[in-house]
Amino acid sequence: MPRALWLLIIGMAVNVTGSSFLWPLNTIYIHEHLGKSLSVAGIILMLNSAASVIGNLFGGSLFDKIGGYKSIILGISITIMALLGLTLWPGWPQYIFFLTLVGFGSGIVFPAMYAMAGSVWKEGGRKAFNAIYVAQNLGVAVGAALGGLVASYSFQLIFMANAAMYLVFMMIAIFGYRSIDTRAAKQTNVLKENGAIKSHTKLYALLILAVGYLLCWVGYVQWQTTIAAYTQELNISLNQYSILWTINGALIVLGQPVVNRLIKPFQNKLKLQIIIGMVIFMVSYAVAAGANAFSGFVAGMVILTIGEMLIWPAVPTIANDLAPKGREGFYQGIVNSTATGGRMIGPLMGGILVDLYGMPMLFAILIALMFVGIFTTVIYDRKLKESHNVAAQA
Repeated sequence: MPRALWLLIIGMAVNVTGSSFLWPLNTIYIHEHLGKSLSVAGIILMLNSAASVIGNLFGGSLFDKIGGYKSIILGISITIMALLGLTLWPGWPQYIFFLTLVGFGSGIVFPAMYAMAGSVWKEGGRKAFNAIYVAQNLGVAVGAALGGLVASYSFQLIFMANAAMYLVFMMIAIFGYRSIDTRAAKQTNVLKENGAIKSHTKLYALLILAVGYLLCWVGYVQWQTTIAAYTQELNISLNQYSILWTINGALIVLGQPVVNRLIKPFQNKLKLQIIIGMVIFMVSYAVAAGANAFSGFVAGMVILTIGEMLIWPAVPTIANDLAPKGREGFYQGIVNSTATGGRMIGPLMGGILVDLYGMPMLFAILIALMFVGIFTTVIYDRKLKESHNVAAQA
């Protein structure tokens, strides 16, 4: 891998380690420490995610206009200011404002990081995005493990640790990313690349694929929100809950050789990888629905992790392949904003469903949503194939 990609990998790991101190515990903090209902917690996390959606799209467009370095520095600066605010004033209602600002700032960073990864190692294909994905989950494993431990002493230390890690990330960005050149890609736009019809077809294909991707995230985020609160009702400790995310991150990092071997027969069939991942997600929800002890949630998390290892790197890879030259940042912004949209809708939907109907209804709906996701994944490239056939005949 190129040296520039290694710098991005290190930066992503540090970035996500910091954020992983906080995000798995947000719902618990709002519900138990601030005394708000799960529905209110869902609304607050929805605002955080809505701001992140805006940040994703803004950050993706910024990458195409001013490059990855300046975009990342701007996003980090905004996030640090918000985290310092959370450290000093972690109460209600200012928590809402600062958490929303964290969403916007961190949202700017992610599409720029992914677009830079695609730019510095184009020949790597899925491998470049998989490397960034593994770095994210290394951060999840370390951050979640430390977060539960630190939170058992003080939640304010969580906010301080998050801010400190972002300061480290800023140092890495300042000294490591300035020299990464992404200007070579900035030559055209979505309407000029191989004709308007072809480019619009690619964009529509990505948007259809994004529907299924969003539904995957709606389900996935329940493990961070409603399922997190549900584990507390079953007297599973904060440390045990944090261990679930440590298992998730460690399995992703350590299980890469096994997964790479398993997907080798269909490594170029990204659509099939996504569909298999969605089926595995269904199994994880079914296992979690029947769990009433920590071991059951461990089994559900292991299964969920296998599914995400197939889905999460595949979607940005497809987006990079579809993106016209000079619009890589915009297309990655769509992918990241879709994931964030799922994180925005999921907590509110899950909180309302659990408050009104209970956990069994939530799990049933999550499984149904995966069927919809499989359908959109199957059909997303149908128009692309038709246009290719027409071009071939011409």
